[in-house]
Amino acid sequence: IGVIRVTNAMLPLLRRSASPRIVNMSSSVGSLTRQSGTDAERTVGPVLAAYSPSKTFLNAVTLQYVRELSGTNILINVCCPGYVATDLNGFQGVRTPEQGAAIAVKLATLPDGGPTGRFFEDAGEVPW
Repeated sequence: IGVIRVTNAMLPLLRRSASPRIVNMSSSVGSLTRQSGTDAERTVGPVLAAYSPSKTFLNAVTLQYVRELSGTNILINVCCPGYVATDLNGFQGVRTPEQGAAIAVKLATLPDGGPTGRFFEDAGEVPW
């Protein structure tokens, strides 16, 4: 609900911005394509009853904003920072916060006319 509340609160400012961007931080475990894989190459992460579905929900909410704001200059994307060392995972992640933030910064600074309604990680686009 937090993403919806913040996005709705910021929309008036975004609509007045010259180059507005919305970047939601998701996870590869939010990809239904990857979660439904039958081989180890396509399936990601452990089975998580709340975390994975919450990221899938975030992805779906993002796509609803893409639809609602189509025809505007607001670019809206989702990204996965990778397995970042945070307190959530007991600092077991293999990436630094700076490495994880790089994809969000890239999407937040896209040129006008850049991609919108997509899911990205450092390696490129992630299947929904």
